[in-house]
Amino acid sequence: MKTEKIILGIDPGTNLMGYGVLRVMGNKAEMMAMGVIDMRKDTDPYLRLGKIHTRVTEIIDQYLPDEMAIEAPFFGKNVQSMLKLGRSQGVAIAAAVGHSVPVHEYAPMKIKMAITGQGSASKEQVAAMLQRLLRLDTKEMPKFMDATDALGVAYCHFMQQGAPVADTHYNGWKDFINKNQGRMHGQPK
Repeated sequence: MKTEKIILGIDPGTNLMGYGVLRVMGNKAEMMAMGVIDMRKDTDPYLRLGKIHTRVTEIIDQYLPDEMAIEAPFFGKNVQSMLKLGRSQGVAIAAAVGHSVPVHEYAPMKIKMAITGQGSASKEQVAAMLQRLLRLDTKEMPKFMDATDALGVAYCHFMQQGAPVADTHYNGWKDFINKNQGRMHGQPK
């Protein structure tokens, strides 16, 4: 018996926050919705945060996600931008936690790698790959890439569901070789 799971993906932003909702049945995923929370007309930063909380809560109430996946902020040089982005991410997380929705965070590079196979992929490459993977019609593609980025976060989380988690971490090839002596072929013993 297949069980259904709904995953909400969030691409945090201070002007536009993307969201994407996936329905997962077994090993198949389909898009339910994607869009943006547009805060460009709101000048008060605290009202923007309130709008994020209200809209994310409405999206949770509408789609009843089982889990939320959110993109982790990347570290930039502008501390003020990082602070604002972290606040918007925190408010979205608070909305999910307030509805008992488990939250999973993914680095931008990991999301791009899961979708395209390249950690340095462009937003356009991510959107095009999602369009193919989810068989989306061109008319379904959004105006703003923040929406496809959010759908990418949800799809990355979907992909992680079946991926084995390694208990061992490596700090480069030398560390890998040292920890896996028995797996090396052609090495002197």
